[in-house]
Amino acid sequence: EVHVKEPIEKEVNPRLLPGELLLCEANTVYKYIQEDGSNRGTYGKLVCTNFKIAFLDDDSASDDNEPQFKNKIVGENDITLQCVDQIYGVYDEKKKLLTGQLRKYPEKLIIYCKDLRVFHFCLRYTKEEEVKRIVSGIVHHSQTPKLLKRLFLFSYASAAPNNTDGRNQTVMFDTLEDWRDELERTKGNVKYKAVTTNEGYRVSEKLPLYFVVPICVSEESILKHEGRGIPIWCWSCHNGAALLKMSAFPKEQDDSTSQMQKAFLDGIYKTVSKPPYELLKTDDLSSSLPSLQDIQTAYTRFKQLFLIDNSTDFWATDVKWFSLLESTNWLEIIRRVLKKAIEVAECLERQNTNVLLIEESATDLCCVISSLVQVMMDSYSRTKSGFQSLIQKEWVIGGHGFLDRCNHLHKSDKEEAPVFLLLLNCVWQLVQQYPPAFEFTETYLTVLSDSLYVPIFSTFFFNSQHQKDTNTSGESLKTQSGPFRFLTVWDWSVQFDPKAQAFLNNPLYAEKPKPDKSQRKTARFKHQRQLSLPLTQTKSSTKRGFFREETDHLIKNILGKRIGKFINSSDEPPNSFREFYDSWHSKPVDYHGLLLPRIDGPEIKVWAQRYLRWIPEAQLHGGGTIATAAKILDLMEEVQSLQVKMDEEHSQAISGDVHSVPMLRNSARLSSLFPFALLQRQSIKPALPTSTWKDLEDEDDLVKRDDEFVDLSVDVS
Repeated sequence: EVHVKEPIEKEVNPRLLPGELLLCEANTVYKYIQEDGSNRGTYGKLVCTNFKIAFLDDDSASDDNEPQFKNKIVGENDITLQCVDQIYGVYDEKKKLLTGQLRKYPEKLIIYCKDLRVFHFCLRYTKEEEVKRIVSGIVHHSQTPKLLKRLFLFSYASAAPNNTDGRNQTVMFDTLEDWRDELERTKGNVKYKAVTTNEGYRVSEKLPLYFVVPICVSEESILKHEGRGIPIWCWSCHNGAALLKMSAFPKEQDDSTSQMQKAFLDGIYKTVSKPPYELLKTDDLSSSLPSLQDIQTAYTRFKQLFLIDNSTDFWATDVKWFSLLESTNWLEIIRRVLKKAIEVAECLERQNTNVLLIEESATDLCCVISSLVQVMMDSYSRTKSGFQSLIQKEWVIGGHGFLDRCNHLHKSDKEEAPVFLLLLNCVWQLVQQYPPAFEFTETYLTVLSDSLYVPIFSTFFFNSQHQKDTNTSGESLKTQSGPFRFLTVWDWSVQFDPKAQAFLNNPLYAEKPKPDKSQRKTARFKHQRQLSLPLTQTKSSTKRGFFREETDHLIKNILGKRIGKFINSSDEPPNSFREFYDSWHSKPVDYHGLLLPRIDGPEIKVWAQRYLRWIPEAQLHGGGTIATAAKILDLMEEVQSLQVKMDEEHSQAISGDVHSVPMLRNSARLSSLFPFALLQRQSIKPALPTSTWKDLEDEDDLVKRDDEFVDLSVDVS
């Protein structure tokens, strides 16, 4: 049965950005509503431009459902071409992956997105010519290899007026002064110097124009091997120990070259190990952490758990949820990366030792570990502007190959790996374990992950500073010659209005007090242990189902790993590490000092907001952390209004000092995955066999046993 809504009569035209061109369109396309098993949906027009795929209908959101968190660039039914992951066609109820030239055109189109949305379009009622145009157009523009200059980034930069409000306090690290200021901020300028050796990229196109090296390293050494084998400074600890990184020499070399490179490295090591430098510890990340291929494989498996076609599929996989989650190995990779960052922090903090991270290019896992260490050890990196400056320093200017790793040009699947996403997942673990320590929220991290696929910002669309610089000069669309003026993603006003931007800021951030080193100030934030897997491995009845709304918070937000694997783990931390780790966790947390993530089994969780936000069955209406946040924000708003009244009465009215607090209307009806999920939607019972549904309904006793331990483990066999 198809619940048909009449086709739209009036003409609906897409809202185009500067430089955006309409390429093809199809009328009378039927978009299914994803969340239920019925064929409910709406008619509209499907269009493809040089920027996005968009579905247009005549449904204007009612006041009640008008999203408070709205992106000004990408709408709810818009998919940027870079955000398209895979496209499937349905032929006679069979799904087939669509790539390249098509001989036969499907009756239904399914688009899987990199932000984990899933769109279903029915083309049965669309004219045959329009079906051919729209399907081949979408497949061609989103799936086939393209040239860099064909990215919408360049069309937009040449056509859009540049009226951004500057750098937003984010340090861009594209000038020598920025590096010198960072050296001064971290007190690293005694032993390290910013160099201009690579001006004109005469050392290497992979290195930034300016970077920092130990004072004892000569310009000749830097020039000798195109920057390879040179320790490059990342950050200095308060005790003088520094975090460094190095691009390794290729492993397959002839003997004479290899001997020469070894001698060069020995000389460098001796130089930077002498006083005034601390002892040096080297760590080859290619042998101590998973390979990029392993990371890509794990993430590919992991994301499949969330690309749900319909309610029935969700419930069918749900009974195997924990075993499926564990088999992806994604959470184990996050745990290993966090563990490595703690090991580095121990060397810097407790052993007062310099740490040199080594990797083939020093632009992938080096970026992850160095960024994590700074987030854990430097409270400045936990502010919004500090975190953005950190991403600029270690990733954008540091030469992480965003273009290749995100496969924006569809040139080589072999180069693709979600390295930046891995960092955001690790930072999220810290944010959810220690909320008051961060000026930004998990919503900020989710939005940042989405911005990877919005090609109007240059931030995530080049492999290096050299590539960006060489492609910045170009012809404008208005026939005047001049350099492109790219936007930076850090100007959040481009995507969000001030009310929406308020959701990116943490209202409960514990701002840094005046320095007082004599005591630790606050009691440790208590973790919500009920959001983690039970610590006992027990076997449940095979009939027990998951996911009554009453037990939702005990399960899908659990999203940890079964602890057994970690207890028996062969790579259990050595004694010194475990002693450092346990000792720190036994003391109250200083939100402006060192932060160590909890990494034992159930403490590593799935980033629910990012991965579950489009799945209605995984949402709690009027529940989750947003329910608590809504109450706190109400109180804050009341306190602020009282403060304003008091100031007015004393004729000291303040202007501009009151931080905007997001208004949460109808908070009782908000989804636990707000602000991405809409207000409460009706969800129907899944189309499961009657016996299975009966098992689910027999669990009313769970409600009455709210404070008891409930056995929710699964029979993995």
